[in-house]
Amino acid sequence: MTDEQALTYVQGAAFALDLPMDTDRAKRVAANLARTTGMARMLDKVPMAAHDELAEIYCPKPFPSL
Repeated sequence: MTDEQALTYVQGAAFALDLPMDTDRAKRVAANLARTTGMARMLDKVPMAAHDELAEIYCPKPFPSL
């Protein structure tokens, strides 16, 4: 995702959701989105098997009964 593509996406999403967003804020949000996309792409390249996924071992504590 290029910086221009990220900015276009952010501005389009803000418009669709009727979120007021000036150009400076949209640029900051787009920069964060592009950075996050880059990190996700790096993680996608790491070979991982199902047993590498930590979410499978997550077990939330039950709510206490009242």
